[in-house]
This record gives sequence, structure tokens and C-alpha cells, in this order.
Amino acid sequence: METTIESLGAPRFRSPLQRIGSAGVGFRTDADRVLMDDTYSDANGIHYSPEKTSFEIAGPREQLFFDPACTSAGIVTCGGLCPGLNDVIRSLVMELSYRYGVTKIHGFRYGFEGLTPSRGEPPLPLKPDDMDSIHAFGGSILGTSRGPQDVGEMVDCLDRLGVDLLFVIGGDGSLHGANQISIEIRKRGQLKSVIGIPKTIDNDIMHLDKCFGFETAFAEAVKAVTCAHTESHGSRNGVGLVKLMGRDSGFIACFAALAGNVVNFVLIPEVRFDLDGPRGLLAALEYRLARRKHAVIVVAEGAGQHLIGGAGCTVDASGNRHIGDIGAFLKDKICTFFKERRIECNLKYIDPSYIIRSVPASPQDNVYCSRLAQNAVHAAMAGKTGMLVGRWHGTFIHLPLEAVTNGRRKVDPAGELWYSVLENTGQPGELY
Repeated sequence: METTIESLGAPRFRSPLQRIGSAGVGFRTDADRVLMDDTYSDANGIHYSPEKTSFEIAGPREQLFFDPACTSAGIVTCGGLCPGLNDVIRSLVMELSYRYGVTKIHGFRYGFEGLTPSRGEPPLPLKPDDMDSIHAFGGSILGTSRGPQDVGEMVDCLDRLGVDLLFVIGGDGSLHGANQISIEIRKRGQLKSVIGIPKTIDNDIMHLDKCFGFETAFAEAVKAVTCAHTESHGSRNGVGLVKLMGRDSGFIACFAALAGNVVNFVLIPEVRFDLDGPRGLLAALEYRLARRKHAVIVVAEGAGQHLIGGAGCTVDASGNRHIGDIGAFLKDKICTFFKERRIECNLKYIDPSYIIRSVPASPQDNVYCSRLAQNAVHAAMAGKTGMLVGRWHGTFIHLPLEAVTNGRRKVDPAGELWYSVLENTGQPGELY
């Protein structure tokens, strides 16, 4: 995998960060690296890996490509809402303004539409005074939208406004759009920096420890799981069924189950399951109720799509396939199954999806958002482009956009996380 980060040219200006603190700033160089894979397995156990692929470590550079006094920046939030969007916006503005002295920052409204004058609204001027308390609220002060826009028109907009640095906060589709903008800028021979900041509560972006918003999302999901457990105890043969976000990756479902410690079945997109048969979900649930009189099921929204006819045939504005409502589907199937057997079953269905993604960020996510934003500004001012900032093996790094837009991170059915879920829930390893 190619991990080289594109640079706009040789640095020309001394960083103003040198004036901060008596001990100075811990500057990084492009030679500072972290290994992509630091271990491997062989017949004798775990050893240090000879893997040479590595990522450039993020952080402030001693020399800058852009002169802060003459630099203009833009910020855009794309895709669905996610805890921490306002935290990132705030930290970008504060870092640009107070640490680098950038005075002109544009906030583009409603995603990439804001970069398309024929569809969007005029950008908002973003000042530190406007950032005072936005991190206390969920959502994005800039708004967001899905769907692609004309790349040429968006780059024309950046030209007219004189934007030198563009920060794109979004998930897989948004980062793909950022990459297309970066490519178009390169084709025109322009010197603009495009930096992505990965946002998705599904935690499915490649080569990252985690995305911002994920920890808040599964913490909120645990509340729903706890309520489902309480409901399941409130009636004879009670079943709490909780549907959580996770179109292609089941990380929220897995972590919510592990943190909640009350879940009996976890259904995720990566692990196929069947309803019927002696080892299917319905039989396993019947056995569970016969033994314990209650059960909690957590299902990721993308799980079991093979059971729902017609799902996945169309796509939304961002190119994501439409999926069937597995939660409502399971609710009907479970109720019908027990009714036909004349077994009492009291099922409570909970879908907290939009609540989870709309809440303010947790303190830990707040810190993570701030550090991502700070490192994004450091990279942009140093003249890096076509990249995103993330964390790998506990270290903040630079990743080429191309490296993260060709696939999605998924739960490994043979990996330690899924094994931990099976141990925690006691569910059969396979439901077929």
C-alpha cells in the first residue's frame, strides 16, 4: 500500500508555534514513522514484524508551506450527523486563529452543496468568538448533506473565495469526495491543501484505531441495551430487541454488547445467520427463554440482509445501498414464531439510531476531536494535501485519502473482538 503523503512544495516560512512555551514545541519531521504492522504470528508465537510499510507521524512542523498571515481556510461537514462534529469545527477554528494567526475561515453550509453556489448558501465566516459553546451541542453548526456535487464547480468556488486550506469532515463517501477535489486541484496545478478528518460512528474507515464519535455512540447505545434488559425482565418471556447503526460493520453492536454485559445475541453484517432450523436464531431464542425466561438481542442495521427480499437493489444520494429494516423484520418473525407455537412472548423493540448520532460528544471523544483537528491544521499549514489525519497504534498519523477510500474496516469473524462477544453473550458461534 502506498503511504507517501503528497506535499505542495518545500516549506518556506518559520512556524509561529516556536513562540509557545518555555520548553518549545515538539516538532515532527516527515522521517518520523509508525509501522503499519508491528507484529506477526508464526509457529513459535508472536514476534516483532519485519514489515516495512509505515505511516508518517502527525504533528507540528518547524517550517510551513503557507504564510499564516496570507492564508484562508474552509471547513465543510458532510454525510450523516455524528457526535463531535461541532468539537472538530471549534478546534479547527481555535487552532487556525490562535496558534497560527489565520484570520479568514469559511464555514461551508450543508455539506458539499455549500461549495456549489447554484445549490448552496453563502459560507459563514467563522470566528473564535462564535465557537464559545458549540461543543456542548450535538449536530453541526454548518449543517450537512449527502450526495456528490460537481467537482469542477466546487474547485471554482474555492478559487473565487481564495481558499488555501480545505478541511473535509466526513466518512467514506465524504473522504472520496475530498479525494476527487484534491485530484482536480492537482490537475489545475493549484497550490491548495485538502485534509480529511474521519467521521463515522460505524468506525469502519480503514487503517484507523477509531473514528471520532464512535465512543459516544456506543456509550449511548449501552443505555438502550440496558433499557431493553429492564423491559425483558418486566414480563413473562420478555425479549428486548435493539437495532443499532452499522450498515457494513458491526462495531457499535459488538462494543455495546460488551459494555452492557446483558446481551444474549449479537447479530452483525459480517457474520451470516439464519432464522430457521435447529441451530437458527429462533430455535436458540426459544431455548434461551425456556431456561432463563428473558433475552436481549442486539442487531446491527446491516445484518441479515440476505433474509429480506429486495434489499440492496437501490442506493441513496451518497451511493450507499438501501437496506431493509432488519429490526422490524426480526420483530415480526419472532412474534409469529412464538405465536404459532402458542408460547407467550413479550417483545419490546427499541431503535435509538437518530438519538445516538445526535448527542454531544463524550469527554473522551471531545479530547480526540480536538487532537484530530489540531493535527489536521498542522498538516495543512505544512503544505500536505490529499490526506487525512487519524490514529494508528495510539499514534496520530497522516494517511493518503486513496488508502482509505477503497474499502471498509469490518469486524473479523475470526478475530479477538468477535470471540470476546461470543464469550460475553454465550450465543452459539454459528446460527444456521
